[in-house]
Amino acid sequence: MAATNKTTNLPKKSGAISRGYNFASTWEQSAPLTEQQQSAIVALSHAVSERPFPPNLSRDSISGQDNGLSNSTKHYSVEESGAVETALVNTNEFYKWFTDLEAAMKSETEEKYQHYVNTLTERIQTCDGILQQVDETLDLFNELQLQHQAVATKTKTLHDACDRLLVEKQRLVEFAESLRTKLNYFDELENVATSFYSSNMNVAYENFLPMLKRIDECIAYVESNPQYAESSVYLVKFRQLQSRAHGMIRSHVLSVLKSTSSQVQAAIHSSGGSRASVSEGVEASIIYVRFKAAASELKPVLEEIESRSSRKEYAQILAECHKLYCEQRLTLVRDIVRQRISEFAKKEALPSLTRSGFAYLMQVCQLEHQLFYHFFPSSSEDISSLAPLIDPLCIHLYDTLRPKLIHETNLDILCELVEILNVEVLGEQVSRRGESLAGLRPTLDRILADVHERLTFRARTHIRDEIANYIPFGEDLDYPAKLERSAEMKSEITTADESQEDVIKTWYPPLEKTLSCLSKLYRCLEPAVFTGLAQEAVEVCSSSIQKASKLIAKGSSPMDGQLFLIKHLLILREQIAPFDIEFSVTHKELDFSHLLVGNSEADLGQASLFDWSRSTSLARTLSPRVLESQIDAKKELEKSLKATCEEFIMSVTKQVVDPMLSFVTKVTAVKVALSSGTQNQRLDSLASKPLKDQAFATPDKVAELVQKVNTAIQLELPRVTDKMKLYLQNPSTRMILFKPIKTNIVEAHIQVRSLLEAEYSSEERGRIINMVSMEDLQQQLDNLLL
Repeated sequence: MAATNKTTNLPKKSGAISRGYNFASTWEQSAPLTEQQQSAIVALSHAVSERPFPPNLSRDSISGQDNGLSNSTKHYSVEESGAVETALVNTNEFYKWFTDLEAAMKSETEEKYQHYVNTLTERIQTCDGILQQVDETLDLFNELQLQHQAVATKTKTLHDACDRLLVEKQRLVEFAESLRTKLNYFDELENVATSFYSSNMNVAYENFLPMLKRIDECIAYVESNPQYAESSVYLVKFRQLQSRAHGMIRSHVLSVLKSTSSQVQAAIHSSGGSRASVSEGVEASIIYVRFKAAASELKPVLEEIESRSSRKEYAQILAECHKLYCEQRLTLVRDIVRQRISEFAKKEALPSLTRSGFAYLMQVCQLEHQLFYHFFPSSSEDISSLAPLIDPLCIHLYDTLRPKLIHETNLDILCELVEILNVEVLGEQVSRRGESLAGLRPTLDRILADVHERLTFRARTHIRDEIANYIPFGEDLDYPAKLERSAEMKSEITTADESQEDVIKTWYPPLEKTLSCLSKLYRCLEPAVFTGLAQEAVEVCSSSIQKASKLIAKGSSPMDGQLFLIKHLLILREQIAPFDIEFSVTHKELDFSHLLVGNSEADLGQASLFDWSRSTSLARTLSPRVLESQIDAKKELEKSLKATCEEFIMSVTKQVVDPMLSFVTKVTAVKVALSSGTQNQRLDSLASKPLKDQAFATPDKVAELVQKVNTAIQLELPRVTDKMKLYLQNPSTRMILFKPIKTNIVEAHIQVRSLLEAEYSSEERGRIINMVSMEDLQQQLDNLLL
C-alpha cells in the first residue's frame, strides 16, 4: 500500500525533463569527454565530496541542533510509545499503528526531498508553460510572416503595374512626339510655300538658305517614307518649291555675273580702248578684280550648292552655274586671246609660235582657274567645269597651228615641235602646275597627236625619197678616192668635232640620212610607231648600200665594193644598237590563192556551196586566209654583213693562196682516183706514179707555185691590208676580219708542207722548193696589221 502511494506521489515526467535529457544526451554524443577530462572530473568529485564547514558555523551549534532534533524525536517517541501503550489492544491495531508509525517516519525523513521534488515540479511546469508560450509566439510569427509575404506580393504586383503604366506612358509620349516630328515635315509645306510665293522673297533674303535646306530635308523624308498617305502629293509640291528656289538661284547668279561683265566692259570702254588693247596683260585688274568682288556676293549661295552637289538636282544647278560663269567670262576674254595669238602668228615661226601660244594660254588658264576657285572652291578640282571656257580659247590656238603644221615638211622643225610640247609644255609646265593647267591637256594632246601623225608621214616620205629611191652622184661612189682625200685632210684637222664631221662626210649619203632620221625620231614618236619606221629605214638603207656596193665593184674593184659594204653595214649596225627597240615587224596579208581550187571544185560539183559542216564548202572556201610574216631588219642586216665578210675573206684567200689551193685539190683528186681502183688502165698508170713525177707536181712546179704565193703575200696582201685600214678605221674590226684570212693562208701552207714532207725528199724540199717556215709566215702576217 505504501509502495503504491509512493508511486502515486512521484511527479510525472514533464516535457522539460525530456528535452533536458535529450539535450544532455545529444551533447554527450556530439562532444564526448576524453579519458583525461573524465579523470579530472573524478578527481574533482573526490575533492568536493567532503566539504568543510562554512566559517560562520561552528560544530557546537550543529551538534546542538542535532541534539534538539534527537530530543524532540525522543520526546515524540516517548509520547508515541505512551500512545501505543494505551491504544494497542490487539495485533491488528499494532500493525496499523506500526504502519502509521513507519509512514510518519518515512514522511519525516523524505520531507525535504519531497519539498525539493515539488519545487522542481513547479519549475518544470513553469518551463513547460514558457515553452508553450514560445511555441504560440512562433506560430504568431509564422502567421505574421505569411501575411507579410502576401502584402509584399501585392506590393510588387502594384509596383509592376505602375512600371507598366509608366512605360506605356513614355511610349505614348514618344509616339506622340514622333508623330508630331513627322507631321512637322508635312506641316512645313504651308509655311515654306507662303514664304517662297511672297513678293519680297529673293536669294539675298537671310532666311532663303535655311528654308531651302528645310525643303531638302522634307523632300528626303517624304521620299524615304512613301507609305504615308498623300506622300506623293506632298513630294510633288516640295519639288515645285525646290525648282522655284533653284530658278531663283540661277537668275540671281546670272544677274550678278551679267552686271559684273557690264561693269568690266564699261571700264574697258571708259579707259579709251577696246578689249583687245588689254591683251598685253590679260591678268589686268580690270578683268579679274571686278569678278573677285562679285565672288564675295555669290559665295554663300554657291558654297551651299556645292555642299549638296552629291544630289542630282543640285549637281544640275551647279553645272548650270558653271556654264553661266564660263559664258560670261568667255565674252570678256575670247577676243583678247584671239588678238594676242593672231599677233604671235604674224611675227613668229611655227616652233616659236607654238612656244609663245602655249605659254600665253597657260598664263590665261592659271588666272582663270584662280578666279574660278574664288567662285567655286570645291568644284575647281574638276577640270570639266572650266571646259566651256578653256576649250574655245585652246581651239583658236589649235586652228592657228594646224594649217601651218599640215604644210610643214621639215623633219627638224616637226621634231622640235614634239620636244617643245613634250618637254617644255607637258613636262615643265602642265605637270608642275597640275590642276590649274589641266584644261589645256585635251588640246595639247590633240596637237601633239597631229604633230606625231605629220612627223610619221614626213618620215616615211623621207625614207622613201631620200633613202630607198636615192640616186647617187659620181662623188658618192668615188671610192676609195673619197676615203684617201679624207685621210689626207684628217692629218690637218685638230679638233674632235671637225674630225667627226669629216668622217661622216665619207659615209654613203643614205646611211647618214638614215641614222640622222632615226636619231631625231627616237625621242619624238611612240615606241610602236618608231619601231615600224626604224625597221623600214634599216631595211631600205641596207638595200641602198648593197646597190651602191655593186656600182662601186663595177667602177673600182670587187674588193672596194666588198669593203664599202662591210664598212657601211658595220656603221649601221653600230649606230642602231643604242636604240632600245626590236627591229622586227609582223606583216599580215590576206591569201586568196585557194579560191581558184574551191571554185573549180564547185563548178565540177565536187564541193557544196553553203554546207558549213563540210570543209569543202564554198562559203568556207571564200573566207580568206591570214598569212603572217615577221621581218627582222636587224637580223637581216647581220646576215648580209656575215655573207659579205665571208665573201671578202674567200676572195682575199683565193687571191693570195689560190695556187696552193689548186695544188692541194689536184693532189686530193689523184689520191681519190687511186683509192677508187678504176678500170681505166691509163688512169691507173698515171695514178700509180709518185706525186713528184706527176706533171703538175714536179719540184719545179711546186717551187713555182710556192714562189707565186710568197710574192702574193709580199705584194698583194699588203695592198689588201692597206685598203682594209682605209675602209675600216677600227683596229679590232680589221683584226677580226683579217684573222680568218690569216688562218686560211696558214692552213694552206700546212697542207702543202705536209704533202711535201710525205712525197718529196728533204733535199728537194730544201734546194728546190724552199718554203718559208711557219714561224716566219706567222710573223710576216702579223706585221701586216701593224
